[in-house]
Amino acid sequence: MFKTWKSLSLLAMLALVLVLAACGGSSDNEEGNSENQGEGSEESAQVGEGKEIELVYVEWDSELASTNVVGKVLEDLGYDVTITPIDNAVMWQSVASGEADGMVAAWLPATHGDLYEEHKDNLVDLGENLEGAKIGLVVPEYMDVESISDLENYADELDQKITGIEPGAGVVKAAESAVETYPELEGWSVETSSSGAMATALGEAISNEEPIVVTGWTPHWKFAKYDLKYLEDPEKSFGDAEVIKTMVREGLEEDLPNAYKVLDQFNWETADMEEVMLEVSDGASAEEAAANWVENNQEKVAEWTEGVE
Repeated sequence: MFKTWKSLSLLAMLALVLVLAACGGSSDNEEGNSENQGEGSEESAQVGEGKEIELVYVEWDSELASTNVVGKVLEDLGYDVTITPIDNAVMWQSVASGEADGMVAAWLPATHGDLYEEHKDNLVDLGENLEGAKIGLVVPEYMDVESISDLENYADELDQKITGIEPGAGVVKAAESAVETYPELEGWSVETSSSGAMATALGEAISNEEPIVVTGWTPHWKFAKYDLKYLEDPEKSFGDAEVIKTMVREGLEEDLPNAYKVLDQFNWETADMEEVMLEVSDGASAEEAAANWVENNQEKVAEWTEGVE
C-alpha cells in the first residue's frame, strides 16, 4: 500500500514537472515568436532592407541640394545611400556604365546636351524633376547693363573677364560661345574656377559694390541672397529655358524597384531647391539642410513615395 502510494506520488510529481515544463516552453516560444514577429514587422517597414544605392552629382549648389534631399528620402526608406560628387563627364559616364545607380542632375537641352547625346542609349531617362532652369551671364542689379552687348561699357573695370565655374561645364561653354558671337566681347575671356569660387567672388564684389559678371544658373541660392539679373541674350548663346532631369542606369527598375519609383516620382519647384541651397550657404551641412526640408515637406515627400511597398 505504501509502495503504491509512493509510486502514485512520484507519478503525480512527474506529471506536474512535465506540465510546468510544457508551460514554460510554450511561454518561451510565444515570446520568441512575438519577438520574431516584431523583428519581421520592422524589417517589412524598412523597404530598402539596407540595400545599397549610389547617386552621383556634379558639385553645383543646386545638385548638392537635390541629391541630398532625394538621398535622405531613400535613406528613410531603409536604403544604404552613397552620394558621390564627381565631374560632369564622369557623372554621365558612371551612370551609363552602371557604376553608379542614378543622378537627378541632368541639365537639358543645352548644359549637358553633348553628354546626353553621347550616353543616352545606355541610360534610362525618368523625365523632369524641375522645370524653369536657366543659364546665362549674371550681374548685380546695380550695374548699368541690360544686355550682353552692354558689357563693353565695363571692359576696363572688369579687365575683359567673365568669372566662370568648372572648365567644361555647359554654362562655361555657352559663355565662351557668347564671347565669340558678340562682337562687343572681342578680346574677352572666361576665367574658369569652381562654382564655390565664383560665388565667393560674386559676394566680395557685391559687398564692395564693384562690377562683376559671372556664369550663372537658376535655381541657385545667390538669387535668394543677392539682387541679381540675367543679361539679355538676343543671339541665344545660352539657349532657352532648361529642365533638370533624372537619369538612372539600365536594370535599376528590376534590381531596386522601390528606389526606382521614388526617383521616377521625384519632382519639386525652384523655391524648394533654393530653400535648401540657402540654408547650406548660411552654414548648415547639406545633410542637415536636406533633413530639415524633408521633415517640413512631408506632403511632397508622400507624393514621391506613393506606391512604394
